[in-house]
Amino acid sequence: MPALIGPVSIANVGGGIVTFGDTFYVSPKSTGKSATGAGSVNTGNFINTNSGISGTNTLDPDLADQNNVANA
Repeated sequence: MPALIGPVSIANVGGGIVTFGDTFYVSPKSTGKSATGAGSVNTGNFINTNSGISGTNTLDPDLADQNNVANA
């Protein structure tokens, strides 16, 4: 069913989809990659992490890790 939409102001959409009116098929696609070492993703109050000597290998010989084919 058609929808009449008045003035709309969207300041920011982070990682989501905004649709108005009829929507048959919505398929959001996104990929992400991160390299984290020991104790680097801790969250909270008063964290004490003792990891000694730590190293993270960020060498990536692949040309493409997660392809989004036909992502429009």
